[in-house]
Amino acid sequence: MLAVEDLTVAFPSRFGIFRAIEDITLAIAPGEIHGLVGESGAGKSTIGAAIIGLLQPPGHVERGAMRLGETDLRALTPNQAHEIRGKRISMIFQDPQTSLNPLMTIEDQLIETILAHEDITADAARDRAVGILEEIGIRDARTRIRAYPHQFSGGMRQRVVIALAICTNPELVIADEPTTALDVAVQSQVLDLIRRLADDRGIGFLLITHDIGVIARITDRVTVLRAGAVMETGETAAVLGRPAHDYTRALMAAVPPLDRRVERFLVPGDSARGGAASETAARWLLDGDAGPPLGLSVEEVSVQFAGPRTSFLKKPDVFQALDRVSFAVAPGKVTGLVGESGSGKSTIAKVIAGLVRPVSGRLALGGEPLPEGRARPRRHPSRRLIQMIFQDPFSSLNARHRIGDILAEPLWLYGLEPRAEKRRALAAAMLDLVGMEPDAIDKYPHQFSGGQRQRIAVARALLARPRFLICDEPTSALDVSIQAQVLNLLKDLQARFGLSMLFITHNLAVVRQMADDLVVMRQGRIVDGGETERLFRDPASDYTRELIELTPVARF
Repeated sequence: MLAVEDLTVAFPSRFGIFRAIEDITLAIAPGEIHGLVGESGAGKSTIGAAIIGLLQPPGHVERGAMRLGETDLRALTPNQAHEIRGKRISMIFQDPQTSLNPLMTIEDQLIETILAHEDITADAARDRAVGILEEIGIRDARTRIRAYPHQFSGGMRQRVVIALAICTNPELVIADEPTTALDVAVQSQVLDLIRRLADDRGIGFLLITHDIGVIARITDRVTVLRAGAVMETGETAAVLGRPAHDYTRALMAAVPPLDRRVERFLVPGDSARGGAASETAARWLLDGDAGPPLGLSVEEVSVQFAGPRTSFLKKPDVFQALDRVSFAVAPGKVTGLVGESGSGKSTIAKVIAGLVRPVSGRLALGGEPLPEGRARPRRHPSRRLIQMIFQDPFSSLNARHRIGDILAEPLWLYGLEPRAEKRRALAAAMLDLVGMEPDAIDKYPHQFSGGQRQRIAVARALLARPRFLICDEPTSALDVSIQAQVLNLLKDLQARFGLSMLFITHNLAVVRQMADDLVVMRQGRIVDGGETERLFRDPASDYTRELIELTPVARF
């Protein structure tokens, strides 16, 4: 159904020609799900963009052939390519929030897409749209179709994006990281839906992802990319179960196993540089140690958010984000926090960091009570002692500042170092400690990969001399090998400096590798908790058991 042969995509610039992919060959049969896996920058999305005709100028197809059935995709005029795009080839993007028009109802967006490619009436288009929503599992579709995107959950929005992709009965759908931002339960539903569409409708899927577990679960064939070249291709079970290439074997070794805990991932570049500068940073951190590790206790914490006001006289509805949540992080230990989207994981993190004020409850760090939320002044010791590492390092780093200035800010803010030259030296030493090159200090965030930016975010947190780290989905946006490197880094730092840590994630395989204890949340409440290995062996709640069973694993 799709044949790509010797495809090369070039991006010319004043510094020369960069070939993002070179001599790529792959084929997809009707009803086949073909996985495309590799590290960030391997060229996965470039292949998808070339096939659908959405390469960003000056990028262009330099050579090679692409055929959809009997149609030569390279021979199409712009108008012909526009007619095929959306009709015979569709695309599912990673972020459904940015794929949907927030000012249009789901009904208007579906009908607009159908009418653009089909010669039917608006009423017939609406009936088809309702039928598609019902097919992909949206209940009460005739009513829900009139809603706006923000009135759907993340999983429901991704279903709507899939509906938009299949509403014109395409032959090929390119799915670019369609489940990366979804929790394990919603991810399972979306993957089941893709598999069913391939089987029932005969749609071919090109599934682009960095999640080996997703590849193992639903793909028929897989192509492994590195630096724009094919390392290995074939049936999924053969490639992942018996990898022939060293790179594929390295990828498989970096996948966090769900059935056991490993002390360390064996991947290249997984350790700090270990030079004299890193020792300077380590001594500085240890000199700031004021005693034994600090534990954290959370007791009966509740948080409420006001909903939109429906009328002037009526009070707004109240949403209970957290309902009497209690747990503890032992001194010098890692507690994992897992649960589906909307369960309250990030809310409790913001309460601990002092960014959200609870309506009730108590918090204590090292036995000392913490002031409530925004009543916690900037100079309160907990502002420095509790630091946070966010999911998206790019949005958490100031794009207009050089790395040296970003890293020096905590030293200035908390009064840890008054001298500018000393702040710069400490920033450089901390970069060395987290495995970054010295010249990184004079660059900007956009000049680094996702994994490098997350290392920089870790360095910034450490420069506050924290005793407690909150890691909120720190590796969910990273490919498998970079994820393994960052997890190894966090393990090393936590053990070396006795940091206490709250590790928030929706990836149960990752949390098994990181956490000593585990807390499971659902709809603002704790439904399970205890020692991590015990919970994986014998979960106390059906919900925990369901999360474990739904987690995709690469097992052959």
